[in-house]
Amino acid sequence: MDTHAICGLNAVSAAFARRPDAVLRLFYLPAQKVAAGLLCAVLATARKPYRMVEAEELAKIAGTPHHGGIVAVTKPLVPAILDMADPPRGKLLLVLDGIGNPHNLGAIARSAAFFGVPAMLIGEGPGNAMPSDAAFRTAEGGLEHLALFRTRDLPRALLALTPHYRTVATTLDRSALPLADLPRDRPIALVLGNEETGLSPAVVAACRRQVRIAGSGRVQSLNVAQATAVLLHALSG
Repeated sequence: MDTHAICGLNAVSAAFARRPDAVLRLFYLPAQKVAAGLLCAVLATARKPYRMVEAEELAKIAGTPHHGGIVAVTKPLVPAILDMADPPRGKLLLVLDGIGNPHNLGAIARSAAFFGVPAMLIGEGPGNAMPSDAAFRTAEGGLEHLALFRTRDLPRALLALTPHYRTVATTLDRSALPLADLPRDRPIALVLGNEETGLSPAVVAACRRQVRIAGSGRVQSLNVAQATAVLLHALSG
């Protein structure tokens, strides 16, 4: 993908704040004229185009009618390849294994940014969603606030993270540690799995701990994005 169409005022404003050089052009509806004013001034200084358009044209530019009245076209946001000898450091790292739905990716990024997670590692390859127009739209600016990394060998990456983090696999297995009992004495790399099948066996084997969210049992599990919000709320407290 050569460009991203980032929709909605929150996501667009975050792109201008975090990656102003990546913004190529801006389009907005008359109703967003005031909100777009400062952003247009930034583009005018950089001699980049911006234009007020009608709803039909904006929907074509955005590729969706769910554009929130303003769309920034940007250079693509490509996660950096993880340097296994020098991984990102912090109190909490999110790791995604097979998250295939871009809306889930965006919702996870939104929760991560809300709770102050500094970085996210994404397994790369078929079935793994990467930053996209849909993910940006759902993230509401969250993707802009995360250092994003990718790897084609997630089990090996988790082993490389082990000296720096307690690697924790999320699972439905009732033998897994309840979330409340998870030790907090080390930074945590929290690993989330595919919406249908969960974590791959190789990824689970590479983690030092397994954790579960205890529920009523009336339904099997939470959506992965909902589960992320619950886990991050607990771990950031």
